[in-house]
Amino acid sequence: MSRSQFSYTRDQLAALARMVVEQAMKHGASAADTEISEGIGQNVSVRQGEIETIEYNKDKGAGVTVYLGQRRGHASTSDLSDAALKSAVEKALTIARYTAEDEAAGLPDADRLATHPPDLDLHHPWPLSVEEAAERAQACEAAALAVDRRLTNSEGASVNTHASHFIYANSLGFCDGYAGSRHGISVAVIGEEKGAMQRDYWYTSARNAHDLESPEHVGRVAGQRTVRRLNGRKLDTRTCPVIFEAPIATGLIGNFVAAVSGGNLYRKSSFLLDSLGRQVFAPLVTIRELPFVRGGIGSAPFDNEGVACLERDVVKDGVVQGYFLSTYSARKLGMATTGNAGGSHNLVVTPGELDLDGLLKKMGTGLLVTELLGQGANMVTGDYSRGAAGFWVENGAIRYPVEEITIAGNLADMFQGIAAIGRDVERRGSKQVGSILIDHMTVAGN
Repeated sequence: MSRSQFSYTRDQLAALARMVVEQAMKHGASAADTEISEGIGQNVSVRQGEIETIEYNKDKGAGVTVYLGQRRGHASTSDLSDAALKSAVEKALTIARYTAEDEAAGLPDADRLATHPPDLDLHHPWPLSVEEAAERAQACEAAALAVDRRLTNSEGASVNTHASHFIYANSLGFCDGYAGSRHGISVAVIGEEKGAMQRDYWYTSARNAHDLESPEHVGRVAGQRTVRRLNGRKLDTRTCPVIFEAPIATGLIGNFVAAVSGGNLYRKSSFLLDSLGRQVFAPLVTIRELPFVRGGIGSAPFDNEGVACLERDVVKDGVVQGYFLSTYSARKLGMATTGNAGGSHNLVVTPGELDLDGLLKKMGTGLLVTELLGQGANMVTGDYSRGAAGFWVENGAIRYPVEEITIAGNLADMFQGIAAIGRDVERRGSKQVGSILIDHMTVAGN
């Protein structure tokens, strides 16, 4: 990326952050914090071999939170000049004066702040020119379309690069931050046979461009996934075992995270209230949070409040060991922060011994789901209903593709009904899990 240099150095961001906190305290705040960040990115997309879009983004911004006792005010700005930052402080103070007191409001306890945060090797700039990005995207799309003559069209291929850095500071004396990067290659193609069309896609994503799959590999996988979906059928409504392919099984872990996150818990809008110490999953399920993986997509030395992250078991042998709490949500629940302000960090589900083929054989007859549509998970009740596509399996082998179906169940039952987890682990994101076999769900079709 030719525009790869940040406009501000780390020291400059730190100086601005300290100034913001000092201004807030000088003008009457009892406590204050700020995060100042800058990001840059480039995205080049091609379609049918021609460049379609070239996008650059360059953002910067600051958020300021002040406390007047238990009253909280927040303001933000995209202008990092001294005048704009001071104005943001004044606006945050004004807001705080007119808000109600909240006994849970305030900075984290000082002894929870990270004192010697490790360098997790999260920043790897990719100095990729537009021409080089276009060549990679073209190679990716060409490889996809070359898989089969029935692949007649393309939604395009893209190559994107992104890097950012930030500093977080508060009036307890914390002032630290780091840089991070994330790059990717993706493509989606369309196949047609007997007047019916199907699409599928593939992508690769990593902090370091050297860890990306080749454009040609990404294209071939996208092409193969599209071809295998041609001539899809509908199913009659039934109850059967269901396998969630690894890339979408991460969504089930995301549903669990949402259900045991502080905001939903203290608002009592979760089907997993008071689940700490309870058997929520089948005994074969263990989930660890590993925030300190070098180069990990979800790695972080501290959370959005400067609280040191923790390596821990979130679920062990199916039993919930911990929630995902910020300082505020923890206080609302009468608990302690878990260092998860801003979300979870590198959740790793312990894999089983079977690959996807092994899971198909274990299931015998049932549904392999490879795509989900819509947002059909109710966090209050646990009811789950999603549009789906995939493959019907008999005697452990894929028989034919299926489309226009809906899968339904309740997340509480689905978690308890996990019969196996594959070793085909999805590693492109912050939630790493293999394909998941659930003993039964309702499949609605004809």
